[in-house]
Amino acid sequence: MKKFDLLCIIEDDPTHLFITKKMIEMSGMVKNIMVYKNGKEAYDKLKAIFTSSQTLPEIILLDLNMPIWDGWQFLDEFTKIPIKSKIIIYILTSSNSEEDKQQAEKYNLNDNYLIKPISLKEIKTILAEIDC
Repeated sequence: MKKFDLLCIIEDDPTHLFITKKMIEMSGMVKNIMVYKNGKEAYDKLKAIFTSSQTLPEIILLDLNMPIWDGWQFLDEFTKIPIKSKIIIYILTSSNSEEDKQQAEKYNLNDNYLIKPISLKEIKTILAEIDC
């Protein structure tokens, strides 16, 4: 079983953050988790990590509806960073709207669109399918 070194959760809701973190920890497939409460905070920190050549997360779980910068604003800016390493982004949202699903297609994330709350089975399945 592959173990990932670093996963990033971008989520403002404390309940969903708790559930998501717990499911990831219970999977036993991720060594470290970093958490940001909105897209702007995540972008600033991840860009600084990239600029200083530190280790970036292998996986990002991104909420869409957040204050300051939502998930779409984060994606718009984050995709401009010339990152060479492979980072898998999953949208993890409570939004079941067709508009959001269509928007995800613009980032080639329609297959990586998950509805909250995430289950242990879902976490294990997506982590097992990732080939980094």
